[in-house]
Amino acid sequence: MSLKAEFEKIAEDVKKTKTRPSDQELLDLYGLYKQAVVGDINIDQPGFTDMKGKAKWEAWNSRKGMSKEDGMSAYIALAKEIIGKYGK
Repeated sequence: MSLKAEFEKIAEDVKKTKTRPSDQELLDLYGLYKQAVVGDINIDQPGFTDMKGKAKWEAWNSRKGMSKEDGMSAYIALAKEIIGKYGK
């Protein structure tokens, strides 16, 4: 299975965990997913009143400089850990 195919499969599987992962785990997944799919962040930071948007922006921005392939590999590893922790 190619890296991209494994990434796409695990991205679907991690949405089906029995228990919702923690907010931090979800932010980590989000940042890695965006880095893997889009690459370096390409949007402006949201205003201070948009707390959720700001947290997501920071999660993605923290991955700046990581290649898409490294993002996919890191996402797959984290998603497998989360699926193991919360069940599928």
